[in-house]
Amino acid sequence: MHRAMFEREAELGAVDEALTELTAGAGNLLAFAGAAGLGKTTLLAEVRRRATARGCTVLSARGGEQEQNLPFHTVRQLAQPVLAAAGEDEHRRLLDSWYDIVAPAIGLVAPDGGSTPDPQGVRDGLDWVVTRFVTRNRPVVVTLDDAHWTDAESLAWLTGFAPRAAELPVLLVVAYRPEEHAHRTAPFRVLATRSGSRPFDLAALTPRAVARLVRGALGPAADDEFCRECWAVTGGNPFEVMELTAKVADRRIEPQRENTAELRDLAGTVRGSGLVGRLERLGPAAVRLAWAAAVLGTEIPPSLAADVAGLGAEEAAEARARLHTARILAGGTGGDEPLRFFHPLIATAVYQAIPPALRVALHGQAAAVVADAGHGPAAAARHLLEVHPDGDPGAVAVLRAAAREHLRAGAPEAARRCLERALREPPERHERASVLFELGCSALLARPATAVNHLRAALEEPGLDPGLREAVVCRLAQALGHSGRMDEAAALVGEEARRATTARTRLRMRAEQFMWNAFRADEPDSPARSRRLARLAGHLSGRGGAEERYILGLRAWDAVARGEPAGTALRFAEEALGSGLSWTDGERGFEVPVMAALTYLYCDRPGRAEELFADGIAECERKGWRGSHLAFGFTLLGYIRYRRGRLSEAESLVREGLRIADRVGSGAPAQLAAIGTLVQTLIARGRVEEAWETARRYDYGTAVPKAVVYPDAQAVHGELLLACGRPREAARQLAAAGRRLDPRGMRNPSWCPWQQHLALAVGRTDPGRAAAHALEAVERARQFGTASAIGQALRCAAEVTGGPGEADLLGEAVEHLERSPASYELARALVGHGAALCRAGLQQEAADQLYRGLETAAHCGAEALVERAREELTAAGLRPLELRYAPSEELSARERAAAEWAAQGLADPEIARKMELKERAVTRLLSAVYRKLGTDRAGLAGVLERR
Repeated sequence: MHRAMFEREAELGAVDEALTELTAGAGNLLAFAGAAGLGKTTLLAEVRRRATARGCTVLSARGGEQEQNLPFHTVRQLAQPVLAAAGEDEHRRLLDSWYDIVAPAIGLVAPDGGSTPDPQGVRDGLDWVVTRFVTRNRPVVVTLDDAHWTDAESLAWLTGFAPRAAELPVLLVVAYRPEEHAHRTAPFRVLATRSGSRPFDLAALTPRAVARLVRGALGPAADDEFCRECWAVTGGNPFEVMELTAKVADRRIEPQRENTAELRDLAGTVRGSGLVGRLERLGPAAVRLAWAAAVLGTEIPPSLAADVAGLGAEEAAEARARLHTARILAGGTGGDEPLRFFHPLIATAVYQAIPPALRVALHGQAAAVVADAGHGPAAAARHLLEVHPDGDPGAVAVLRAAAREHLRAGAPEAARRCLERALREPPERHERASVLFELGCSALLARPATAVNHLRAALEEPGLDPGLREAVVCRLAQALGHSGRMDEAAALVGEEARRATTARTRLRMRAEQFMWNAFRADEPDSPARSRRLARLAGHLSGRGGAEERYILGLRAWDAVARGEPAGTALRFAEEALGSGLSWTDGERGFEVPVMAALTYLYCDRPGRAEELFADGIAECERKGWRGSHLAFGFTLLGYIRYRRGRLSEAESLVREGLRIADRVGSGAPAQLAAIGTLVQTLIARGRVEEAWETARRYDYGTAVPKAVVYPDAQAVHGELLLACGRPREAARQLAAAGRRLDPRGMRNPSWCPWQQHLALAVGRTDPGRAAAHALEAVERARQFGTASAIGQALRCAAEVTGGPGEADLLGEAVEHLERSPASYELARALVGHGAALCRAGLQQEAADQLYRGLETAAHCGAEALVERAREELTAAGLRPLELRYAPSEELSARERAAAEWAAQGLADPEIARKMELKERAVTRLLSAVYRKLGTDRAGLAGVLERR
């Protein structure tokens, strides 16, 4: 049976329409808003009935006033019916690779020692799991009642997932009270509007509808005056009307005009103090059981309620019967059926009627009963949060265990609440530092400034264990660094290094100090820091553990930034990686592994860098780290593809990195890196206006970041201004970047080619200055020694200096770039060289270079460069032939043969003789090999060995 509904035709019509669209494959979201008692629950019950009749899979959940601070409470209600009948093997099959990340959030016990995912990682995992469930069980209807009481973690997932409903065969139906927790319910109103509908605001019933309800409950003899008085005293609230008619029936009052005076007194017993008075008349046992149920929340096991109330089985059964007859508590009639209040309004009134001191005591009793029943620390901690501190070590232990559960489920805010409460208990003196440390760690990602306070307090605790002290210092440095206070982070670990009593701790702290100073944009003496780092790294081999390898990784990166010979940087990077550096080591961070990986990129081994980044991204995804780490991973992997000249792939990866970074927060280093890389990629593709709009939308380049970000934001902004035809503004930005980077010893044009762009910006107005900058960039590139850096610098010098030597410089640039994996830079040099040869009257040689440049540019996805090559060919009277290039990245038989000979150390003339080819043909074969494998000649052997 289902309850008849009055004056809800519009709402039910929308439900029927949505269900019809759902069965055709189109999802949607419906939102129903209304004050308490207006029939939202009844409406959702009708939605479920109609959905079931149409063959839909139905999942339902309900927010609970007492459970709104219990993380993922709503998510677990949705998952419970799906998981209840399955064993662990089936759970693993359902959750697949997301098991370790999602299992704790949906109420399953994941293996001990698992990862601690970030909240976004859990939300992404839930998205995947639910999407898979929906596609396998289509069509699906999900109803959420009392959404205003949905816990924050479930709400964050639900509002993030809801926009996808239109893409999936799922209908989301939510009901809420708009006047309660408006910050939680507002997203549903917005989402409903975006879905093409609107939130339905339920109205009170009219006198006519109330009369039909009254006569349906009391019989057709109810006269008009009696029915209208029922409407007047209830305001047309359906819940109150039904409760009122039940009281009339219980007292055997005739529904006639002469009895209308009694209605007001009866209506007063439906809610508030009247309800409390009615409860008290049921006797002490019923009161205690109702109070216990109100404290425990929703879906209450009868045995727990009896234990909290202090009632025996027989007494509890009698109390349940009285409460059921009084329409206060339902359920619990047999087996494991849970107790529940007839309406949330009743639960709220009962809970608020409990004397405050007794309410606290009941929560304390509930905590003990829940723990004894084996419901776990998190369930017990919910009640301990309501209990006054009492110096109970047992409570501290439960709260700390609950915090670990919450962190494992990806709910750091819930963990923070437990730990703050544990701190107020308070813990015993020897535990206080550990609690403060755990509290600081729980806030590290979302609230680094708050984490600083807790971790400083932990550090000030007397008698700190050396191991804990080391962990506190490193996490405090991370918190300071992530708050933009890198100078303080460096000073902290520097002081700790001086007071360290073991060589290992001293080395670790020095590594941390070097790292935070390297990221400081305002470091006072970078060259001195580099010299100290070089001296220290010179005595290390990497075999002394992670501390040594982190030092060596920092040394590798410092060598790159300073423009030392690439071989030096590569040697340190190899020693640093050793058996591998983890991206998800919470104690050490992921910065050094990323620096070591990028060292390969700048040293013309982008293929190896890609392998390391792919491993790092996979590690982050396995651990459920879906924030800054993953944003940097995708962005910098895109940057590697940009440097290789795979511009379309680069754009896709960087946009994904930017999407993730946008979720992390505005102005974060991950976002700045993504914007800068996207701008460079769009410029390379010839979409300058889009690059400008991207920078404008994010206000990019208007301020110098506090931390070192790569690519350098100021230099990229200057490059963008130059591409937009604003050379004066570009020159100011690029010169400022040089004044900032040069004193720090960051002189590698491969890392930041500000000099080359500055030379182009002032080329027309100050040729002498332009030539000086361009030629100095060439000299710096030669010192670094990579073919890509030298070739890029030579191409720029040729463009700036011009004249009769331009073609020779461009020819030399082509020769260098042919020995590198930088295909976009090779394309630019080829097109430039072809144009210069045309101007010199060497048409045949020009045609060959222009066509090769056109083909390479097209392969890169550099549309503007392709157009320029076509224009140069047309201007020279040459007709571009149909492109011959093949998009495959696999080596041809000839390319593999040439690569294997080169890997064995044979020079090009020797390889030409063995392959019976011209030397120029071998050079071009190997050029294709370098681009496809992502390495220079020196790295060929290693790449071929790994393939």
